[in-house]
Amino acid sequence: MNKPSNRKGKQSRRPAFPIITERFLPQFLKIKKWLRWTAAALTLMVLILVGTLIYLRTQSLPVAAISQTSQMLDLQGNVIDTFHAGENRRSVQLSDISHYVIEATLAIEDRRFYDHRGFDMKGMARAVMVNVQSFSARQGASTLTQQLARNLYLTHERTWQRKMKEAMYTVQLEMSYSKDEILGMYLNQIYYGHGSYGIEAAAMMYFDKHASELSLAESAMLAGIPKGPKYYSPYLNMKNAKDRQLTILQAMLEGGSITSEKADAAYAEVLNFQTLGSGEQEGFAPYFRDYIRYIAVDKLGINEHLLNEGGITIYTTLDPKAQATAEEVIAQGIPENSEQQAALVAIDPRNGYIKAMVGGKNYKKNQYNRVFAKTRQPGSSFKPFLYLTALQSGFMSPLTRFKSEPTVFTYDEGRKTYEPRNYGDKYLNELIDMRKALASSDNIYAVNTIMTVGADKVIETARKLGVDSPMQPVPSLALGTFPVSPFEMASAFGTFANGGIHAEPIAIIRIEDRKGQVLYEAEHKSEQAVTAAEAYVMTSLMESVFEEGGTAFRVSSIIKRPVAGKTGTTPTDAWLVGYTPELATAVWVGYDKDRKLTVAEAYRAAPIFAKFTEQALASVPPKIFPIPEGVVTVYIDPTSGKLAEGNCPNRRLETFLSGTEPTAVCGEPAAAGEDGSNSAGDGAKADRRSWWSDLKRWWTD
Repeated sequence: MNKPSNRKGKQSRRPAFPIITERFLPQFLKIKKWLRWTAAALTLMVLILVGTLIYLRTQSLPVAAISQTSQMLDLQGNVIDTFHAGENRRSVQLSDISHYVIEATLAIEDRRFYDHRGFDMKGMARAVMVNVQSFSARQGASTLTQQLARNLYLTHERTWQRKMKEAMYTVQLEMSYSKDEILGMYLNQIYYGHGSYGIEAAAMMYFDKHASELSLAESAMLAGIPKGPKYYSPYLNMKNAKDRQLTILQAMLEGGSITSEKADAAYAEVLNFQTLGSGEQEGFAPYFRDYIRYIAVDKLGINEHLLNEGGITIYTTLDPKAQATAEEVIAQGIPENSEQQAALVAIDPRNGYIKAMVGGKNYKKNQYNRVFAKTRQPGSSFKPFLYLTALQSGFMSPLTRFKSEPTVFTYDEGRKTYEPRNYGDKYLNELIDMRKALASSDNIYAVNTIMTVGADKVIETARKLGVDSPMQPVPSLALGTFPVSPFEMASAFGTFANGGIHAEPIAIIRIEDRKGQVLYEAEHKSEQAVTAAEAYVMTSLMESVFEEGGTAFRVSSIIKRPVAGKTGTTPTDAWLVGYTPELATAVWVGYDKDRKLTVAEAYRAAPIFAKFTEQALASVPPKIFPIPEGVVTVYIDPTSGKLAEGNCPNRRLETFLSGTEPTAVCGEPAAAGEDGSNSAGDGAKADRRSWWSDLKRWWTD
């Protein structure tokens, strides 16, 4: 029998469960190794976090970008407005702010403000859940500290770099200031609309009160504005403002800071708002400045924070002389004690630059810009679009005649009738041609024309010239019964002045940031909407409006230069839309509530137009409208519509599209060398006579 040998050394211990151990030992070793790496990584992360906090603690916060002031410049480089001037920000201590403002702001912006250290993790989770359920970004999770960091030191661009900086500055703010100090800074720098920064400035502007005196209702109203000043300003949209106030009151109720009785009473309270701008001078071109802000923010996508505090420069098309003239002539043209309103917009037809804009008689009392109001009927000032369509049709010319008499028109395959009337029920009761009809604004002739060429064609023509307002193809369209804004009318008439080329209106030439880098540059868009010949013939016809027998003849002595245009009068609206080669202007007068105009009130549009045009262009030498190819000017007999030869008893110089001039002759040819008539082939001679006779008239008037 063999005996076991004695081995040196310690004998290894046999596992209790050898099979299980052999099976799971490799996995255990891997887990153990993973735990070591995890512990090391966590230790490293803690060290990095601690190091970062220590580093941030030792670093100073950057200079706040809030100190940058943005500017708006006119065409000459003069400052016409600044966004966020120093006087618009009035800092106060947190103790001098109504507790209702504090409670309302925290309830709607950051209800856990005093419970977190700059980042609200519960709020983030709740926002994620809401957004996932609604498949949209309905709820945000930025704390007041994050918003303050962003507003003080950063732009609102959506980049990871900006978000990282925001997080760093948020931590620094929380380490450097107490919660009350952060809240005080936030309430003193947030934008409340209409140039007011900080709760003190807002309280004074909206309610003429100090921030410490604000009631619950006033506080809930103001606390809702910073989310979107243009949407929640009570001056711009009271319904949105009240809806937002209700949301804030409900949030305060849920947070336990007010009772349901107080919430109901606050919502029902009628607030006494200050008249916007009553406390300070609104400055130069206020309606234009509002329009620039709208274009920059809503159309070009410039962030409001950048606009208000980013130090940008906006170069505009405003002509300071033209603007000052526009404001002056409207102030002189409408009596101070009258409730009648006026609007004027002037555009350079060559490039689309908006040179002047006045949207109402008194900006302080009413900020509504009537230049863009699509609620006013243009009346007969719409007729040039009709007669342009007639000229383009090929079967109507300036000599086409209809009888001016009371007429009942039938349309819609005989199912409907339309009976237009002339102003004052005055009719010539004879055949008249297009020039006479346009100059005297004969409505019977206009409806005859639209029945001849078709209302659909007239709408197409208006669209080509820049009129976007809704229109229906009915006979009354000829009389301007569908509302059109003064802005559209000035832009469309500019097409006639610019040889048939429609230049899209421009108000902002370019925008630069505080470093001079271009953020936006206007693209000049223009197209040949109608031929140059068609535009010139219409211009020739519209010049008659300012001649004897024309509806604007009474102001012709004011204007010492070639001018064309058209008046328009409805029971509630009066217009004069006209142009020179350098400037197209639309003037409207009327009442906001569709009150009927007296004869004297309706006559105020024409003098405003005439004085503005002459004074705005006082330093510009008079220029004739250039005569393009495709135009023939001949002497005609207005009674018969024939070419007028030397001994024809009646003679009138008339302009035609080449090929549409008459061929039949009245009278006998004049002797050689006499100032007789010329045939269609003598268009150049007639052009020279027309140019010389017109120049003499303009010089001697």
